[in-house]
Amino acid sequence: MNTDTVISADGTAIAYERQGSGPAVVLVGGAFMTRHDSAALAGLLAGHFTVITYDRRGRGDSGDTAPYDVRREIEDLDALLQGPAGGSAMLFGMSSGAVLALEATARGSAVSRLALYEPPFVTDDSRPPLPADYVERLTALVERKEYGEAVALFMTAAVALPDEVVAGMRQAPFWPAMEAVAPTLSYDGRIMGDTMSGRPLPVERWAAVTVPVLVGSGDAGAPHMLTGARELAAAGDNFTLRVFPGEEHTIAPDVLAPALADFFRAGEA
Repeated sequence: MNTDTVISADGTAIAYERQGSGPAVVLVGGAFMTRHDSAALAGLLAGHFTVITYDRRGRGDSGDTAPYDVRREIEDLDALLQGPAGGSAMLFGMSSGAVLALEATARGSAVSRLALYEPPFVTDDSRPPLPADYVERLTALVERKEYGEAVALFMTAAVALPDEVVAGMRQAPFWPAMEAVAPTLSYDGRIMGDTMSGRPLPVERWAAVTVPVLVGSGDAGAPHMLTGARELAAAGDNFTLRVFPGEEHTIAPDVLAPALADFFRAGEA
């Protein structure tokens, strides 16, 4: 499969791959994810859809342009929608990528249906909220090129893993790959905004979303994930909650793909 690029509004080159045929679906990854992390899911969907996976700016083979703004990531998506997707597409967003996809749809991107899995909202007291200075601390660590510390901050503050677990992860073979993506972690923090504060979800932020939205969550992972998904799914009649029994934040592609295919195919009727 060939890698191509599309040029975003600010001149940044965004790398993507396209496979399959049929209506276009763009997969939007969460923190740390590159297009390769969506490959298995894309392959399962490609029998029914033209599936586009891409590297969000600052990751993989995509470029980056300072200063960062969430609007730039929406422009990246718009470039994909207007280019390889053929003018519009359905979106699937994972984790913080779900919030990016939701935000793009709310701001008028050409999205016909929207599927989300576990946007990492923190709206209850089941875990500590994200520190108010989280993004600033991440940014400072990246500016000092302390990428390992930035990853550790994400894991302890955003994911709420214990310090000793993160200390063990530092010895794992996947840690260098996580450090390579560390400069983009503050981007995800900006996308999340104040939705990890432990306060009720500000659903009015997405009142402009009128397309059908599927909000997925597992029931075996961190409780705040399902709570946040339920709050989002209550935002309007066009939002539907789908709970996946026994699944956690990392959901098996062969479990997720049939649900996405059914939801996206419903838009063809």
